[in-house]
Amino acid sequence: MEEHLRVVPTKLEIIKQDFERRNAELEKKIEQMEEEMMNLRLHVDVQKLEADKLRKGKNKAEEELDSLKTDYKKLRLSMRTAGLGKTSEQWREEIREEKNKSDWWERKFQEVQARNEALEKRLSESQKEKGELKDMVVELEGFLRQHRSRNSVVELKASLSKIEEMKSKIEGLEAALRNCEVRIEHLEAKEGR
Repeated sequence: MEEHLRVVPTKLEIIKQDFERRNAELEKKIEQMEEEMMNLRLHVDVQKLEADKLRKGKNKAEEELDSLKTDYKKLRLSMRTAGLGKTSEQWREEIREEKNKSDWWERKFQEVQARNEALEKRLSESQKEKGELKDMVVELEGFLRQHRSRNSVVELKASLSKIEEMKSKIEGLEAALRNCEVRIEHLEAKEGR
């Protein structure tokens, strides 16, 4: 007979198990999001370093370009006076190459800046989602506490009802016992005569 009996969980136990499972899932998701946020922060830091490096490279290229322009003017002046050095076409080509380098650095810098902005946006969205999940966990915990206290009151009322029922049975048994005692005394009195 015992083989066919099985424990059926109460509604509270089912809700509690469901809440604990959901809570564990939310905690796992929060941990994953925190790890992802940390990775995003690291990625943002790397991107910032790369952007700084590109900015420095661009500044250096611009300084070199300015220096080349100055040198070009000096050489052109000396070429006029001495008739030596590169032709103006050669100088134009060199300046064009330096300008192309400077433009390349500028494009690279803008690409990195755009990536950084996208990463910062993702980081902000992740933080917002994490906050929402934490709020949901707090709300679910409040619901569970409320549900537990409500069930405790119901169980207490059921226990009081059971106690009253048992008192009534005990009183009935005591009355039956007194009846038996009276009969015994009565029978003993009859036998004693």
